Amino acid sequence: MCRQQAIGFFDSGLGGLSLLAAAVRQFPNERFIYLGDSANAPYGTRTADEVIRLSLDAVSLLDSRGIKALVVACNTATGAAISALRERYTFPIIGLEPALKPAADEWQDGLILVMATPVTLHSAKFNALFERFGQHAQKLPCPGLMDFVEREEFQSAALDNYLDLLFAPYHNERISAVVLGCTHYLFLREQIKARLPAGTRIYDSNRGVTRQLGRRLAEADLLAFPGSMGAVEFITTADSEKAAQMQRVYSVAQRLF
Repeated sequence: MCRQQAIGFFDSGLGGLSLLAAAVRQFPNERFIYLGDSANAPYGTRTADEVIRLSLDAVSLLDSRGIKALVVACNTATGAAISALRERYTFPIIGLEPALKPAADEWQDGLILVMATPVTLHSAKFNALFERFGQHAQKLPCPGLMDFVEREEFQSAALDNYLDLLFAPYHNERISAVVLGCTHYLFLREQIKARLPAGTRIYDSNRGVTRQLGRRLAEADLLAFPGSMGAVEFITTADSEKAAQMQRVYSVAQRLF
């Protein structure tokens, strides 16, 4: 591993582009390679064993490109596969964790909803987090929500109907915070916010992950030299249309994040 090598980013599809945009803004001198495993998305309704196998395959592809660190930009893959990845690779590996702890630290008097895929919410990693910080929280599984982002369907009647039905049981609840436990959901932040009481705080993992990435690179003396030329490369396991879509959605992410 050396400073000139790229940082690998891996997600099941397009959602991790929200985190990538934040990382590129934070580390403009770094090179990044983003792999979207869109041929096998979504991960959120697969079994844990399937997610582990797909994650190992995806990171093997990134490793063949000579990366110096890895960000698992997918909550589902982090929950199911990060232990297996850390057993296999020696470079720094940074995973995602729903931002339940900061939400719980700031809110003690209302309900905290944690939106995530079913696989994330059933993972041992997430449930250990929930056991520690979930006293005022409730799990809100969102099967299929990421698919709207994968279709670039950021606004539609179908999305409106999905979110209306999702939040209908909570109309009479005092909701203090919502945790976005999937990188795809960040693209739908405003649509989600519109269904929540005024003043509800929305949390995501971007800041924590970029901070941890910088800390781990610095500890390993792997930060790019000042003045280095940053770059972003995209890889997909799907077809050329998906590659073009990745570029479009990244442009959206650059504006939002």
